[in-house]
Amino acid sequence: MNNKLILGTVQMGLNYGINNTNGKLSFETSCQILNKAFDLGVRTLDTAEAYGDAHKVIGDFHKLNPNLIFNIITKIPHGDIKDIEYKVNTYLEELHVKFLDVLMFHSFESYLNNKECISVLNEFKKIGIINHIGVSVYTNEQIESLLSDDSITVVQMPFNLLDNTSIRGGVMEALKKKGKIIHTRSAFLQGLFFKENFDNIISQKLSSELLAIKDFAKLENINLSSLALSYCLNNKLIDEVLIGVDSPEQLTDNLNALNYNLNQDLLDKINAIKVKDLDLLNPSLWK
Repeated sequence: MNNKLILGTVQMGLNYGINNTNGKLSFETSCQILNKAFDLGVRTLDTAEAYGDAHKVIGDFHKLNPNLIFNIITKIPHGDIKDIEYKVNTYLEELHVKFLDVLMFHSFESYLNNKECISVLNEFKKIGIINHIGVSVYTNEQIESLLSDDSITVVQMPFNLLDNTSIRGGVMEALKKKGKIIHTRSAFLQGLFFKENFDNIISQKLSSELLAIKDFAKLENINLSSLALSYCLNNKLIDEVLIGVDSPEQLTDNLNALNYNLNQDLLDKINAIKVKDLDLLNPSLWK
């Protein structure tokens, strides 16, 4: 299942994550993670123009390691896009790749505001510069709006132990019926699952749910990261799962989740969790 994993690179370009105490990763650590990922069979990276200098980090790694070239998913920013052709060519140069596996609108709003770019992107698909056009979304309503757009073949959406099948199952089924590829992110909810102390408003409001999943992990004698990642990887509707790591060791630990299959009783318990205030599961709304 290693090819079902996408390695996120936001930590390589920015100080990111509610449970991140180390800040932005050094170039040396980023290269160590990328080397380990390739060695372990992970072949796809997720990045974005908005992720600080992550494009440059990836591009420099590719220049230093011409035999270790990753497939790239990157995202165009939220604002109006003046020259999409120039932007795509710039990305190819920065990332030091010949094509993009997925070029994604970084938000549903970006997709709505820049639909005129899609005809150009479809031309890029015809000549092999882009494999897929995608949209990164947050809500089920946004997903439903994409079902009828045949140009959008990849949808990146949240999915995790709390933002779970009880919330996402219906729209995921609808996406697969339309033949779309599902990528999920926020498997660890930006590290919220691993917080030891509920010292911020989000963790306090979700304390009962967070304690429940910690109890599930203890009962199953499995670490929390393996539980969280296995829940996503074992969902047959999901094509690829995006994760972020802070070290090569953490990446190796996460891959151990590939060897764990959740039993139906545990799946039922997880799916029975239904957070009422969905805004609490949306990191873009955290303050």
